[in-house]
Amino acid sequence: MVESGTLVRMNDWPDGWSDDNRSNRYGRGSAGAQPESARVMRQVRRGPAPAPGQDAPPYGGGVPRQPSYVDGQGYDDGYDSGYNTGHVYGTPGGPGDPQGPGDGGAYPRRPAPNWRRRIKWTAITLVTALVVVSVGTYFWADSKLHRDVDLSKVIDRPETGEGTNYLIVGSDSRAGMSAEEKKKLHTGSAEGKRTDSMMILHTGSNGSTLVSLPRDSDVEIPTFKGSESGKTYQGTGKHLKLNAAYAMDGPELLVRTIEANTGLHIDHYVEIGFGGFASIVDAVGGVEMTLDKGFKDKYSGADFKAGKQTLNGEQALAFVRTRHAFAASDLERTKNQQKFLAALAHQVATPSTVLNPFKLYPTMGAGLDSLVVDKDMSLWDLADMFWAMKGVTGGEGKSMNMPISGSSGGNLVWDKAKVKTLVDELKNDEKVTVSGN
Repeated sequence: MVESGTLVRMNDWPDGWSDDNRSNRYGRGSAGAQPESARVMRQVRRGPAPAPGQDAPPYGGGVPRQPSYVDGQGYDDGYDSGYNTGHVYGTPGGPGDPQGPGDGGAYPRRPAPNWRRRIKWTAITLVTALVVVSVGTYFWADSKLHRDVDLSKVIDRPETGEGTNYLIVGSDSRAGMSAEEKKKLHTGSAEGKRTDSMMILHTGSNGSTLVSLPRDSDVEIPTFKGSESGKTYQGTGKHLKLNAAYAMDGPELLVRTIEANTGLHIDHYVEIGFGGFASIVDAVGGVEMTLDKGFKDKYSGADFKAGKQTLNGEQALAFVRTRHAFAASDLERTKNQQKFLAALAHQVATPSTVLNPFKLYPTMGAGLDSLVVDKDMSLWDLADMFWAMKGVTGGEGKSMNMPISGSSGGNLVWDKAKVKTLVDELKNDEKVTVSGN
């Protein structure tokens, strides 16, 4: 500090300051035992003093420039330390404020938020995230489909009609199931696989129609080409149950047999096994159903009482497989299968499933992992099939059994006249007027 033209450093203060200067005047220091408050502490210059005749070093070096005390009333070159006003480095908005001009308040005023810009970028971010998730989900789901059925191997096919026809098959495949799971689900341990249910779902501009084909339907096995061997097997005119075609040569022969006995072109094939069916039901949290009457079946493990109840995977499988508990075993079972599919489709499509990723993705994963489809089946085709089935089972379309005229040797014989009318209406994508059993 400068006193009477003499430069005094802070570390020289105790010896170099005279007693006359140690007064109790405001801002001039004190000789009292108690330290002064920050408000009255004088400003000092730190660092080495400049040589006589030289100016003080410029502001910088990591320590802000401090003014020299002159006469106890103010500071040289008009600088105010700010202790009297509470601002050490100048008034905000003034010359000492690095933020620039302001309103003179304690802090610089923040600019008003640009809400239009914020909303725009928030919307862009959300749309981008949605696109990324959607694309990722599509490729994830597409990779899970088992496209194992080659319909190009089917020979002598009918012409393609209007709309799309899906053949939906529930098989008794036990692939991937442990011995404990087979016991729990009452599936048995038979080798190979057979069809437990078969349905044709037609979608078109005049609504959708779901036709159940009883597994005991009486059909003729036509000439066909082996799906594995490529060898042609001549038809003998022998009549068997419809599910025998699947047991003989798998999905390709089943499609060939249905097309040959109906004249209806099958566009896509979808199959699900026992384990996959139960997994879907469990993933969706069970399916609520109301039964008009209770029934038991020791073969399928069914044991149901009348009334409203929620079926888990094991119970659902028993419900759709049961036929020994009914007099008209196969026809009653197909009606129960349609009834359950209606409840399952409704449960899958509820907001609690669709909007909940912790339920949606496990449900999709369980379904896609267990489906076997044809090589030309896309996810869009699969989605079209699901929504059409949901609409039919929800009352927006028509569901029926194949028209039956009687039985022969334990096989159910189709009503040829009604079947022809039904097939013609489906081919032309017309409203179905035929009723089934």
